[in-house]
Amino acid sequence: MKVTVFGIGYVGLVQAAVLAEVGHDVLCVDVDARKVENLKKGIIPIYEPGLTPLVQQNYEAGRLQFTTDAEQGVAHGVMQFIAVGTPPDEDGSADLKYVTAVARTIAQHMTDRKVVIDKSTVPVGTADKVRSVMAETLKQRGAEIAFDVVSNPEFLKEGAAVADCMRPERIVIGTDNPEAIEPIRELYEPFNRNHDRMILMDVRSAELTKYAANCMLATKISFMNEIANLAEILGADIEKVRQGIGSDSRIGYHFIYPGCGYGGSCFPKDVQALIRTSEQIGYQPKLLQAVEHVNYQQKYKLTQFIKREFGDNLKGKTFALWGLSFKPNTDDMREASSRVLMETLWEAGAQVQAFDPEAMDETQRIYGHRDSLKLMGTKEAALQGADALVICTEWQNFRAPDFDVIKASLKQPVIFDGRNLFDPERLAKRGFTYYAIGRGASVQVHD
Repeated sequence: MKVTVFGIGYVGLVQAAVLAEVGHDVLCVDVDARKVENLKKGIIPIYEPGLTPLVQQNYEAGRLQFTTDAEQGVAHGVMQFIAVGTPPDEDGSADLKYVTAVARTIAQHMTDRKVVIDKSTVPVGTADKVRSVMAETLKQRGAEIAFDVVSNPEFLKEGAAVADCMRPERIVIGTDNPEAIEPIRELYEPFNRNHDRMILMDVRSAELTKYAANCMLATKISFMNEIANLAEILGADIEKVRQGIGSDSRIGYHFIYPGCGYGGSCFPKDVQALIRTSEQIGYQPKLLQAVEHVNYQQKYKLTQFIKREFGDNLKGKTFALWGLSFKPNTDDMREASSRVLMETLWEAGAQVQAFDPEAMDETQRIYGHRDSLKLMGTKEAALQGADALVICTEWQNFRAPDFDVIKASLKQPVIFDGRNLFDPERLAKRGFTYYAIGRGASVQVHD
């Protein structure tokens, strides 16, 4: 099938590459000319395992193309994906200006029937807005051309997006027109052979499904952080509690890891957007508000530990920081806990020596060159002469470090662990002062 994807950010590029990989003819459209030219040269704007070879191979095979020409994009495919960003507005609601701009563009240039697929994460009612914008634009042209608007939310995990796209757990399709289902089935047939993963529903239910999924996962994280804070005060160990409740099949082990808060492009934005949607219709979403509040507070947890150990004035102190991305296997720093940590440390007069396997360039882009931030070439280099080590991201190669090297490199054997990577008793025997999230027994030593 001929497919057009508007927006080659995280979702659009992964979806386009995977559709091309199974044989579809995919044309990607973006307003960023530099990004388009870089992609033609094989330069990928994001770090995602497995994505670079997938893009390069399918571009070379001619199944994946890139352009800034919107008219060419509209002419190319019957299937028109909208995968542009929906950044939070000032009040936290999703900004739909890019989505409606694409809808208007499609209607301006289309000459035959199109199936417009909302892939962007959008509030309930967006499909109605897209349909309205397109109908109005066609009316202004004096053209009567049939089109369908379908909601097809993505459920990709950053760091595993290619695998999630190739082997989706579910393919949610929201449409009010049964005639739109057949071309969608044909599009997704290569991913649907083992068993039927398609879940059909009305458009508004599909739009809400995406928000409900992300808000549920965010709720599990904030709930666990709430319990971790209790465990810390009560002298319990949240890691033992996690194992105890995770063994219950009704709860499971996924997304119940306590830490220094969730970040990324999805959870913070989507929780805020659903809160704003709720408030706009006169409903107070108290649970979602609590989820957001707990996560906001949790991002200051490591700074609180640091100030408990070193005092409020951190002038002259240097901290080694392992992990800058909001999670492993990505260079994405949107809403990352590391950003809150660094900014509060700088505010208190401290300096940071940081290392991350993938997010160094992104850190440089965000913060530029500043005396209070040194980006180091290795995790060991970040330790040299620092007063303590702080861990914000659970990268695999942070899990089994050489503790003798850490102890010899730091001025004091102190570790602030925002991801509970290590065993408190083992570190205590090695002579470390170890702060972790919700591990009450270890925290009591410092009180």
